[in-house]
Amino acid sequence: MHWLFEDIRRGEISGSSESWVSNHLIINAHILTVDSAANEYPNGWVAIQDKRIVGVGSGEVPAEFKSFEITNGEGALLTPGFINTHHHLYQWATRGIATESTLFDWLVELYPIWGHIDADITFAAAQGALSSLLLSGCTYTTDHHYLFPREGGDCLEAEIKAAEKLGIRFHPTRGSMDLGRSQGGLPPDHVVEDRDEILRVSEEAVHRFHDASDEAMVKIGIAPCSPFSVTGELMKEAATLARKLNVRLHTHLAETLDEEEFCIEKFGCTPTDYVESLGWLGSDVWMAHSIHLDDSAIAKFGKTGTGAAHCPSSNARLGSGIARVQDLVKAGAPVGLGVDGAASNENGELLTEVRAAALWARLKDGPSAMSSREAIALATIGGARVLGREKELGSIEVGKLADLALWKLDDIGHIDVVDPVAALVLGPTAQLRALFVNGKKRVEHGRIVDVEHSVIASTAAQASKKLLSRAGR
Repeated sequence: MHWLFEDIRRGEISGSSESWVSNHLIINAHILTVDSAANEYPNGWVAIQDKRIVGVGSGEVPAEFKSFEITNGEGALLTPGFINTHHHLYQWATRGIATESTLFDWLVELYPIWGHIDADITFAAAQGALSSLLLSGCTYTTDHHYLFPREGGDCLEAEIKAAEKLGIRFHPTRGSMDLGRSQGGLPPDHVVEDRDEILRVSEEAVHRFHDASDEAMVKIGIAPCSPFSVTGELMKEAATLARKLNVRLHTHLAETLDEEEFCIEKFGCTPTDYVESLGWLGSDVWMAHSIHLDDSAIAKFGKTGTGAAHCPSSNARLGSGIARVQDLVKAGAPVGLGVDGAASNENGELLTEVRAAALWARLKDGPSAMSSREAIALATIGGARVLGREKELGSIEVGKLADLALWKLDDIGHIDVVDPVAALVLGPTAQLRALFVNGKKRVEHGRIVDVEHSVIASTAAQASKKLLSRAGR
């Protein structure tokens, strides 16, 4: 694995080098701050010094910022960078398979393929998936990686290196499965791990990669996969370990009615009641999908501050259902958006999820159920709350980290839409004029800076062919 360093130093991962230091001034943009006062500046400016926002406003730019490198935002909308709260990056290598299956049938078909992944394939797939996220306004993404074939190398390190190369803020989780088919679980036995080994390598991953600082470019979470792929013992011990290490917990929950039937039959209760009994509700926990929640479950999410990652496109692709997003928000639960893996959402873009969230909500509860601004709030401050980083990210405010997306809206598809926020959410897919991560420009005029798109695409395609060949497909 020539692309991996033998030793990854924290400074390299966290973006602490001088190359990240830069001063920028964005002018003439319509600014959607997503702050608590819902401030908007139709002809505003934002100043970035080093990694943080040092000024926001409209009208005359203060003299102290006029020497900064200028990005002209005329005809553009500036939003906080989007935050992706659920993904499976490795699945970029298996797009377009089982396209008309329910979740359980889809997993049964794909598990035997995924059992052949390795670190090289993971790196290539992660590059493709992360590139798609960057180009759709995402500055911060999670990942739930739970497949670690015995001879596959260090897949977690591989995806961290991919994120570092592309300059995206990253919050991967060390996932796991220990409940194989012979024990009543869904995954084949050859893709599950020993529980003690899972706990050992999870703790090791936190010590190697997790940056606890508020400017961190990499944080680590602990993430047993789902109620039907892990034992209750692993769930309990993982929660204890995560709280000892002060990192967050993540899993899939209430994604399908099949899962609910599984939990009722096996544990005698709903998925939410089951994970509650294992210590898995709290402000340090977020759940992927959270579709099939009854009133009691929603109340528990709100009371405990348990987060939810809403994945509208993947939920629709698998026919899983429409989550009760508005009810969760009203209950006080943190809710963000998730792309989910590209094997169940071949699009792989986060802006698409903003649109889908608004439309799905309206399909369920009427045209006033979710506004364009509320949908963007889910993708920004909502995601920051889910990941416990709302003090540093998720809105355009002085003192916050400079993760920003500048959207080009002066083209034929957007220029006549009277509300630029509605143009972004409900109009055609917009291109980025610029994307800033930690104060550094990572996308400019629809291209990732210092990256050859064609190389990433071809490498990802080769990795997919390699994986499918190994699996006899």
